[in-house]
Amino acid sequence: MKNIKILMSRCGCNIAFAESVEKIVKESGLEASVSRIDDVVQMLPYNVMTLPALVVDERLVSTGKISEDKIKELIKGEI
Repeated sequence: MKNIKILMSRCGCNIAFAESVEKIVKESGLEASVSRIDDVVQMLPYNVMTLPALVVDERLVSTGKISEDKIKELIKGEI
């Protein structure tokens, strides 16, 4: 099982990004746990300056808003 973390703020675009990631994981039928991280202290180890960010198995794979196609590409490439 893969561990996916969405580093985010509580703004609308970050929430939409998180919902897209969760939808893509569910539709793909992948065995993965997805968690939303909105606590700055928990984000510090990832050295992220731009949100949202996507972390797969403790590896930062993207920062900033990206398309659903790019999310799918990253998740399929990492999982």
